[in-house]
Amino acid sequence: MKFSFLFFSLLLSLTDLFSQVTSVPLTAYQSHEQYQEASITHRRFKHSDLEPLLLKLRDNPTFTVTPLGKSIEDRTIYDVSFGTGETTVLLWSQMHGDETTATMAGLDLFNFFAQSDELDPLRKQILDKLNIHFVPMLNPDGAEQFQRQNALDIDLNRDALRLQSPESQILKHLRDSLQADFGFNLHDQSVYYTAGTNPKPATISFLAPAYNYEKEVNEVRNQALQLIVLLNDAIQSFIPGQVGRYNDDFEPRAFGDNMQKWGTSTVLIESGGDKNDPEKQQIRKVNFVLLLTGLHAIAKEIYRKAPVENYLDIPENERYLYDLIIRNVQREMNGQLYTIDVGINRPEIDWDDYRQFYHLSRIQYIGDLSIYYGYQELDGDDLLIVPGKVYPKVQQDFQAVAKLKPKRLLKQGYTIVQVKDMKSNEHLRSTLQFDVIPEGSELEPEILLGKRANFLLKKRKKPKFAVVNGVLVEL
Repeated sequence: MKFSFLFFSLLLSLTDLFSQVTSVPLTAYQSHEQYQEASITHRRFKHSDLEPLLLKLRDNPTFTVTPLGKSIEDRTIYDVSFGTGETTVLLWSQMHGDETTATMAGLDLFNFFAQSDELDPLRKQILDKLNIHFVPMLNPDGAEQFQRQNALDIDLNRDALRLQSPESQILKHLRDSLQADFGFNLHDQSVYYTAGTNPKPATISFLAPAYNYEKEVNEVRNQALQLIVLLNDAIQSFIPGQVGRYNDDFEPRAFGDNMQKWGTSTVLIESGGDKNDPEKQQIRKVNFVLLLTGLHAIAKEIYRKAPVENYLDIPENERYLYDLIIRNVQREMNGQLYTIDVGINRPEIDWDDYRQFYHLSRIQYIGDLSIYYGYQELDGDDLLIVPGKVYPKVQQDFQAVAKLKPKRLLKQGYTIVQVKDMKSNEHLRSTLQFDVIPEGSELEPEILLGKRANFLLKKRKKPKFAVVNGVLVEL
């Protein structure tokens, strides 16, 4: 009888946990659109875009918006606080200036708590129990240049000991003044990470940072581990198999590791890539789910029921992705045919005061890529890879290039066009079906590591596909 009672008590407890873990994430996911901040739709926003939205929150009695200090280049860093509870939660985003996904989700979170609707009971549960402080855009100077470092070229996440940057000093002082119970260290990671060795990108990755080289687990770190287990379960239905885990080797200079050491249970969340989501708007939605779910779990203390041993079941981050992989193509060299795979990435090149970008492709790997994956793949079996050619007629500008007939010229082997005026409308580069170079460039197309990806794939001497600046075009 006693055993049966304990068993059913445990079963009811786990059922209650499952109910709470699934209902809040689903509610957040389904309702996100009505709270999404409509003025921010792209990743490359700046302090001047963010600041008016934060100052507007002062009109709502739910929020207190406090200037914490200035960046190197004299931009104000703000703390947005809300909630009247005894448990303090500190969140900060854009410690790295070009990692903006969580800042977008933070704005959506503010909109959620600014409104009143049928989800008021959820709001009340959180606001009554928690004292929340969110520092969006800790590194506004880095955001201005869309770069990782601040204006001193310092990585703020390696400045927790020396505290040379004013931005680092602000974060440390805020944590110390609050003696925060929980911390959320919010970042973006490379889109080329996978969740383990499977082909799916690590759209979200977690880490409960270690506080010493031995990677010991005390109560502070244990709470972070349990919270991550709960959050992982919460989002698996939205991005199944796309959640990774960072290596937890101790980094003595990092803020997350030191926050853990200072007594704040810290969860690091990294937003990676997802297919067909270049501006990370879907990942923004998942971040919103994570933030709301995490706050609710802390407020209700339901994370305490999460089995900490499940943390290690989350696959570790690996780097197994390319933008494009061409597999099993034939390459001729000295009269001999060789079978190769070609891995291509398309890094972003800043343009228009860092608000826009275009792509310049790079051949990252030639050889055997059988254990790697591409966001896009082509099996080139029976295809011969040959370099593209430079179109001999020089064009005046990008608009003139856009008027060319791409399929016809690509079938003739031309993948590159020379342009006289390379400065105007540079953002059009990513919309063209040709790669472009300045007039007079001595660029003889070759299929070499580190070079741009411009080539044809032929079958029985007839072009079947072209790769133009890393983009696959079917002919």
